[in-house]
Amino acid sequence: MSRFTSRSAGSPTWLEGLRLAIGTLSVIPAGMGRVDRAVAGAGMLWAPAVGLLIAVPQTGVFLAVRELSGEVLLAAVLAVASGALLTRGLHLDGLADVADGLGSGRPATGALEIMRRSDIGPFGVVALLLTLLIQVTAITAANGHGVGAPAVLLAATTGRLALPWACRRGVPAARPDGLGAMVAGTVPWPAAAGVTVTVVAAATILGVVTGSAAPPLAVLVGLCAAGLFRRHLVRRLGGVTGDVLGALVETAATAALLVTALA
Repeated sequence: MSRFTSRSAGSPTWLEGLRLAIGTLSVIPAGMGRVDRAVAGAGMLWAPAVGLLIAVPQTGVFLAVRELSGEVLLAAVLAVASGALLTRGLHLDGLADVADGLGSGRPATGALEIMRRSDIGPFGVVALLLTLLIQVTAITAANGHGVGAPAVLLAATTGRLALPWACRRGVPAARPDGLGAMVAGTVPWPAAAGVTVTVVAAATILGVVTGSAAPPLAVLVGLCAAGLFRRHLVRRLGGVTGDVLGALVETAATAALLVTALA
């Protein structure tokens, strides 16, 4: 929790939430102002917008490399790599830790202790390799359907759309400390639904522009995949943690990319 420091409470909650979301979910320096549970909830509602902010340079990398080299696979690899750089590998690290915790087969307390460790075990390595391979291959396939660049945008945004739902009221934290404890249960259900409607509407417009039904479907499938995984993790671990949130981001993003590849 060292990144969460409390300062003066002069700025509006929505603005402090935006700063928190940018500073936590990306490498973009946004500073840290007042941080409390109201600000944390606002930050999670801003998460899809931060995903879109990250997706813009990702998409730029994909288009530039594709047009300059003619190599779609290389463009997809560099787009995924740039996304990891822009987030400090935060969500991928969470995915690896969750895979190690679940793969251990230990009860919740033991699994959470494994997830705290800084090293990555065999289950984490396999999860990272398979996820990255699926993402790169899916972007390449989506490009063949004429939606390569939109797929990158959708994945980044849909991945972060999983966060408001993972932090909605009624979802507990697995630990009394850490990022999960700060954000768990901070988002009202209607607010999460409102953000979702906004993202789906934007994806529908994107689908009309590209002449594809994949964008809104990708958002919905990605969100459902993350929701199912979240339910399992809450039952298995007792709640959410920062690592769980990262794993859910990657789950939603990967599922969204699969839809763009197969639709």
